[in-house]
Amino acid sequence: MKQSIKMFRLVFLFAFILVLVACGNSTESGSSTGSGSSTSSGDTKTDETVPVSGEDIPEMKFKLAHITPTDHMWHQAAEKFNEKLQELSGGKLSVEIYPASQLGTEADMVQQVEAGSLDFALITGAYLSARTPEMAAWFAPYAFETLKEADEASRTDVAREILGKLEGTGLKGLDYLFAGQRVIVTKDKEIKSASDLEGLKMRVTPSPPLQDFYKSAGAAPEGLPLPEVYSALQTGVIDGMDMDLDATITNKYSEVTKYVAVTNHMVWPSVIVTNEGMYEGLPENVSAIVDEALKEAIKFSVETRSAQEEEFKSELASQGMTVYELDKEVFKDQIEEFDAKYSGQSDLIKKFIETFRN
Repeated sequence: MKQSIKMFRLVFLFAFILVLVACGNSTESGSSTGSGSSTSSGDTKTDETVPVSGEDIPEMKFKLAHITPTDHMWHQAAEKFNEKLQELSGGKLSVEIYPASQLGTEADMVQQVEAGSLDFALITGAYLSARTPEMAAWFAPYAFETLKEADEASRTDVAREILGKLEGTGLKGLDYLFAGQRVIVTKDKEIKSASDLEGLKMRVTPSPPLQDFYKSAGAAPEGLPLPEVYSALQTGVIDGMDMDLDATITNKYSEVTKYVAVTNHMVWPSVIVTNEGMYEGLPENVSAIVDEALKEAIKFSVETRSAQEEEFKSELASQGMTVYELDKEVFKDQIEEFDAKYSGQSDLIKKFIETFRN
């Protein structure tokens, strides 16, 4: 009997040891594929890396639209976005691009994003300032000397707070994407002082802060859609325009204008907007890839465009235009008027101007 009890205890002890070993293996396995997977996901975010490929990434083809021609920097950035999406997802994610207002005006594109029929759009900050007043901060005259300064500013808390003002409207602002700074292009009259703009009909994006700048100099702003600008210059409907060097070249405005005053008086951001519900509903690994691809496209755009400034001025000069620099002191009164008016409209705009005013 004692021998049987002893034998039973040995068998029980051996079985107990086997259970402990099995539990230990299960815990180790769980740490690598269960809760450890969550930890790994957290580390991924901390290290700012994304999945390169994998069976868990669904195949998705997004749609993106913008207003510029295919040789403009914004389109090149959209192509880089598509390239990076495919690279980071192992070919599972891509974007179909609709340039040059193929899907309509900016108002049309915003409606399509809100409705969910368009996934992404590059919408100018100028257009958005009409519906999100805080966006006007970006058009403070001479707040930034270079495009790189503006790009660095876009990652600050105050800039992200402005971006967040889009939420709750059906839109979500993912980030800023810049084109070249604004210059003054005229058909027949060389602008040497603010008073030279007196009475000129200037094409200006229909945005309150941009139009206010020109009104304060005595010009008459005209809010024509971009596709109508060339013919309006050709026929004398307008005398000039607020533009960037990029678009002056890509839209062949040198054929119908004579002068470019390189003022660089305002930066020119677009906002990468998406449908808020669509974006929030993306699988976490997909949204991570989208964010990373956008970051790479923005970096490419800023670095490439910053290096093109002198090249663009030389190119326009070679096309017969008179290209010259105009100091910001020429618009001292307009700067002061803008700051006073818009700082009084919003504490956020005031904070932006006080932070970045050079």
